[in-house]
Amino acid sequence: MTETTTLTPLQQTVRLGTALWNDSSAPDELEYAIANGAVGATSNPPITLEVLKKEPERWKARARELFASFPTWSETRITWQIYEEIALRGAAMLRPIFERTGGAAGRLSIQTDPTLFRDSEAMLEQGLHFAGLAPNLQVKFPSTRAGVEAIEEATYRGVNINATVNFSVPQALAVAEAIERALERRAAEGMDNSIFHPVCTIMVGRLDDWMKAIAERDDIVLTPGTADWAGVAAFKRAYGLYRERGYRTRLLAAAYRNQLHWSQLVGGDVVLTMTHQWQVRFNGSRVEVRSRIDEPVDPAIVAELSELIPDFRLANEPDGMTPEQFDSYGATVRTLRQFIGAYHDLQATIRDFVLPNPDKKG
Repeated sequence: MTETTTLTPLQQTVRLGTALWNDSSAPDELEYAIANGAVGATSNPPITLEVLKKEPERWKARARELFASFPTWSETRITWQIYEEIALRGAAMLRPIFERTGGAAGRLSIQTDPTLFRDSEAMLEQGLHFAGLAPNLQVKFPSTRAGVEAIEEATYRGVNINATVNFSVPQALAVAEAIERALERRAAEGMDNSIFHPVCTIMVGRLDDWMKAIAERDDIVLTPGTADWAGVAAFKRAYGLYRERGYRTRLLAAAYRNQLHWSQLVGGDVVLTMTHQWQVRFNGSRVEVRSRIDEPVDPAIVAELSELIPDFRLANEPDGMTPEQFDSYGATVRTLRQFIGAYHDLQATIRDFVLPNPDKKG
């Protein structure tokens, strides 16, 4: 029996040079991911809300403790305190990896307030605060027009960033260019750039979702399975341009919907961040684990998407969108609405913890 056959599919993925992150900061899920080679994790309002649902008694007690200890704190402040504590717990689990790799890995990404997506100054202020909480926290900013501005300034100030709410080649290029400008400014001033390991997320599954939503809305008939390749096509095109231009940012694939989002990206110098459910599925699959990152998506698939869905052209062409168009792109609006909704649900959960409804028993 060869060594490869004794490794799980995810461990084989890592062996082929592709980094694995855990799309959750829940301790048991993060332990599983680390055991399979994961070297990072992500957090955001929906993920944090899931942690509260999995550990309600723990966080109910903590919320009530904060409520009693700080009489002037609002539910918003208590929510952000717990949000930070959950992220810091995950970061602590990754700290040994961070120290062993000299900061090259072992980071947890913590997302800024999704309601601030139009306010670069407010995002920057919160991002700088997050970065000061632990050395291995990586700050997530959205790839909106204001978010890209915040990414550049945060990088200049020494923050390792993860660009999120990103679905397209033009957004990914704008992020990479912003980081390059910041690093060049730092170099010109004699500052150390060896501390940086920025990543730019492309939410591949959410681009697929948007293609399907458009087809449904506009009565467009696509060949079955075609929409499942949209995110992979955009990711591979961005990856080729990143290598060609020598960007110092690494691409990250997120929002998994099917095995293509894993198998088609193996072998690249990229990060794959996936939920525990998808990790378990992939480890139990019979998909051959081999490098496919340089295999082009079938031109017929790309042509069909390009001809029938204009929004695919916007996402897949390097000059498909300007930064002023990022905020109104359909996948961006859908995701911001979900993240903002999850943030409000997170606050509502904390409210129920500290001010339980007196009209209900228990």
